[in-house]
Amino acid sequence: MNLKFFLFIFCTMVFQSLMAQTPADDFLPLYPEGKIPNAKDTHAESIQETSELGSDGIERISGVRIPTMRYYPAEKQKSTGSAIIICPGGGYSILAISHEGHDVAKKFAENGIAAFVLKYRLPNDLTMEDKSIGPLQDVQQALKVIRENASAYAIDPEKLGVIGFSAGGHLASSAGTHYSDPKIENLKGTSLRPNFMLLIYPVISMDTAVTHGGSRKNLLGENPDKSLASYFSSAKHITTNTPPTLLVHAADDTAVPIANSIDFYENLQKEKVPSKLIRYPQGGHGFGLHNKTTDDQWFDHALAWLHQLGY
Repeated sequence: MNLKFFLFIFCTMVFQSLMAQTPADDFLPLYPEGKIPNAKDTHAESIQETSELGSDGIERISGVRIPTMRYYPAEKQKSTGSAIIICPGGGYSILAISHEGHDVAKKFAENGIAAFVLKYRLPNDLTMEDKSIGPLQDVQQALKVIRENASAYAIDPEKLGVIGFSAGGHLASSAGTHYSDPKIENLKGTSLRPNFMLLIYPVISMDTAVTHGGSRKNLLGENPDKSLASYFSSAKHITTNTPPTLLVHAADDTAVPIANSIDFYENLQKEKVPSKLIRYPQGGHGFGLHNKTTDDQWFDHALAWLHQLGY
């Protein structure tokens, strides 16, 4: 065997082993080579990542400019071979990383699905050449890295999905509708298509009539070009190949109107994409795993739905 080839294989195996053994309390670099695409260095020091624990017990992270992900391995006895990337919400301004991130990851891991909490970059003209694509680059990179290291994580690369909450739901839906338009370098041609999507009270449209104003402004700017707003209105890009999708939304959500989920669901149905919409009469916005207005648990429905699909 060629010595250089042997060394390459050995180093790859060591890297994969380290990735697989990384404890859940450590964040993994999303771009192991260290070069973050679309990043500006000129104002890097002026934007500092901070974490605050609110009186509601929610950890909120701001100023994210170095993307990472935290790995939660599935319980071995229950492992299905499936995995999911979690995109917390926060209006593309902060990441509500506890109740829409780590709490969700633990729940999936307990039920045999490996989870990766994605700490994606928050759009900022000071840290990005094009802030509109920064978060999408990061979720595409997560899909690529996890698939290319699937054996190290003991998962099936064809059982990798995404879940997103609020603005994180917009990011997840963008991953599921723009997978054929890579925003990252992908020399191996690794599939960037999620196998399934869970969208929880998601921002879907960038139409001012129904969007979440803060998410739209933070991602696209004050007065985005119509074509850009259309590109990031996910329901407009559904095809027969859009991943199977489950949506959860409350009818009384005043932050992100349920019309976002209804539009996405109806377009999925038109294209005959396996899909389900769970509508709650009440619950508002940002309830995470537990809608306190009901004993019904959307997570249980999601697990059953994933099981039916073979995940």
